[in-house]
Amino acid sequence: MRRRRSGAAGVLAALAACALWFTPAAGAAESRQGGGRQHAPRPAARPEREPRVKPRPRPRQPGGLEVEGRAWALVDARSGDVLVSHAGRRHLPIASTTKLMTAYVAIKDLPLGRVVTASPYHPEYGESLMGLRAGEEVSVRDLLYGLILLSGNDAAHTLAVAAAGSQPRFVAQMNRYAAALGLADTHYANPVGLDQKGNYSSALDLATLTRHLLGIPAFARIADSRHAYLPSTNPPRRIDSINQLLEEAPWVTGVKTGHTFGALYVLVGSGRRKGVELISDAIGAPSDEDRFADNLELLEYGFRQYRRRQPVRSGQDLADPSIRYSGGELPLRAARGVLAGVRRGQQLEVKVRAPAEVEGPIRRGAVLGRASVFVDGRPAGTVPLRAGRAIPRASAFDRARGFLGDHLIPIAAALFVILMGGVLLYRRLSRRGKREFG
Repeated sequence: MRRRRSGAAGVLAALAACALWFTPAAGAAESRQGGGRQHAPRPAARPEREPRVKPRPRPRQPGGLEVEGRAWALVDARSGDVLVSHAGRRHLPIASTTKLMTAYVAIKDLPLGRVVTASPYHPEYGESLMGLRAGEEVSVRDLLYGLILLSGNDAAHTLAVAAAGSQPRFVAQMNRYAAALGLADTHYANPVGLDQKGNYSSALDLATLTRHLLGIPAFARIADSRHAYLPSTNPPRRIDSINQLLEEAPWVTGVKTGHTFGALYVLVGSGRRKGVELISDAIGAPSDEDRFADNLELLEYGFRQYRRRQPVRSGQDLADPSIRYSGGELPLRAARGVLAGVRRGQQLEVKVRAPAEVEGPIRRGAVLGRASVFVDGRPAGTVPLRAGRAIPRASAFDRARGFLGDHLIPIAAALFVILMGGVLLYRRLSRRGKREFG
């Protein structure tokens, strides 16, 4: 009987030792699933007789970055300049970032205020949805919020049918727009982003498409929204964005998440800081937290390359046109300041368009010109120029004086001609009189 007990005790002791041996690995997985990148606990010491396995060296990445995605890019939204990229032209599945083109086509082909009927959609298990009911009426605007903030596949399907009549025709339209935008490494097979042969893009193409989208104010507002109220749904609902990058920093402005088994984790991000807007993306990150950390690292790296400059200050006098008739000058002042991010070696220039002369009446604050800021010849901002003071209508005396001043030489020439004509006429008459009475 004792032997049996001692044997059982030995088995329990062995199991306890195994549990202690594997405890660090469980902790590593737990920390990996938490927010942000964390270092896993150090594994327990192994016996000296076991060979130590050397970790595989990671490939050196541009800019000293440590990005986990298969491919990624960082682009200046103002100029389109590529600041840094890795495998930027590689064709990869992009999951729900496919919906960026869905949004682009819908915005181009449908009025935002149009109310459409939700089309029946039959999702597979695990698909992200907006929660539309077949036959429900909803505005295009609210569908776009559901498409971007919730990544709703049912919203994508409804927009496709509303814009083109069917999903295949809509996909053909997506590919036509991709060709028109010069997205040579992109092809679409569905408007949703599910894994399917022929549905792929590249890191650089995703950034280019996002750059065009952010140039549309309506889309920029949607992508930058942490929350949204959808008044056209029945009942009206409030939704929250699933893009956690928006919570990482106050300067983040979007844009879109994506995840499938084939694409892994995908994210397109953007941020505005130091007078510049940047677009980042990471395709094929191994985990949810990695895609957010990748984009945040890319954006922070990009902003470090810029210096904040303010070539135009609010209230700055940028032009002084002369005032007709009454004389003097009218100061034209910048309505607001203009910030511009400038990288090393870039040239900053301010061009002013304003009249050389003005005439009253002019109210104070009237817009009479514009000042534009250019970085390396590309526009970085424009500001109106406003009258620094009011100018009354010129009096009759001022107008007369001004007329004489403006036409002094022609008037003098005309008087000279008249005077000389009079002198010649007088001489001719005098000679004729002498002959008659000679």
